[in-house]
Amino acid sequence: MRSEDQARRNHFAVNPDEPVASFAIVSTVMPRGVGQRPQTYRTALLIALAAALLASIFGALPIAVLLAAFAIPVVYIVYLYDVNMWKDAPLPVTGMAFVLTAALGGCFVAAVRSLLPPATSFSGGIDLVGMAVAILLVPVVGELLRQIGPLFLVGRPRFDDLMDGVTFGIISGVAYAAADTLVRHWPLLTGGFVENGDVGLWIFLVILEGFVKPLLIGTATGIACAEFAGLGQGYDGFSLRWARGLGEAILANVLYNLGIVLSAAFISDRAVTLAIQLIVGLVVLGILVLRMRGILHVGLMEAALEASAREGVGVASGVGDQGELGFCPRCEMPLLEQSTFCSACGTAVHEAGRRVSRPVVTTASRAADEGTEA
Repeated sequence: MRSEDQARRNHFAVNPDEPVASFAIVSTVMPRGVGQRPQTYRTALLIALAAALLASIFGALPIAVLLAAFAIPVVYIVYLYDVNMWKDAPLPVTGMAFVLTAALGGCFVAAVRSLLPPATSFSGGIDLVGMAVAILLVPVVGELLRQIGPLFLVGRPRFDDLMDGVTFGIISGVAYAAADTLVRHWPLLTGGFVENGDVGLWIFLVILEGFVKPLLIGTATGIACAEFAGLGQGYDGFSLRWARGLGEAILANVLYNLGIVLSAAFISDRAVTLAIQLIVGLVVLGILVLRMRGILHVGLMEAALEASAREGVGVASGVGDQGELGFCPRCEMPLLEQSTFCSACGTAVHEAGRRVSRPVVTTASRAADEGTEA
């Protein structure tokens, strides 16, 4: 008999107390550490948000913008080191997924702002060229730039796991968002303290630019990179699923930028404009979070099945350094040894030719492959 919740949609694989379909940011973007220290990263984000808001309230806009730009990237990098991910290669991972994307993103945004007109002047009008740049060129080129570092890393045998793809994508996305915030709000960084300013305006700006935007961009890029990594042994590469994930990421950024452009064009009150942009950003972010949680849930179930399939199985049993591990031809989930049905989707796999076998990549073989690449 099968359970009504066969896919365990009522129990998120990262945190069984949460359903898969829930707007839980921390367990979505920081899944590896939430089971051990569920409050640590949530507290860190709240402290960063409170510090940025206090700085904006007291008119310290340079400090507020810096905190908004770097709060999530710093917390995320600390999270990676805290959970001891890729302990043997922290610098290449941080360099390719964060520094490279931040540099490329900063140069791209600076070039766009200096060479092309703005989409709006906040005075009730739209420049069609600027609008096309803002809602088409920037999302497409920006997403392609954010894919470079993560896809290079996921293409290596040691980083081809779906969870690695998600994490690299999020790092790349928040790095791009940080560079975008610094370039766009450079006048605020160099303008000094502001007295008697519009506090509501600065609060909306800090929340939007410092927290909603990086989470939105990071989650969107994480979805595309997760589809590039894919399920099963190795990475899927430039498949139709990756193309769909890339399209979803670009579409999310198009909708977000469209909301920014239209609200700025037709609403003269800057505080109201930012409030509307914040609402648009939260709606798009909510959709992306739900999509990401579905991907993570499937990926973690795959990891659990693979661990069970490999447990107690060695060369003598036909699986090991020279053996093979079976994967379901329908859902690509690992198959338990001697199984006749897939534990994930129930597909019959006992017939010859329906059970897809792929070599098991052990630590020793991965090291040998990397040595060959070097």
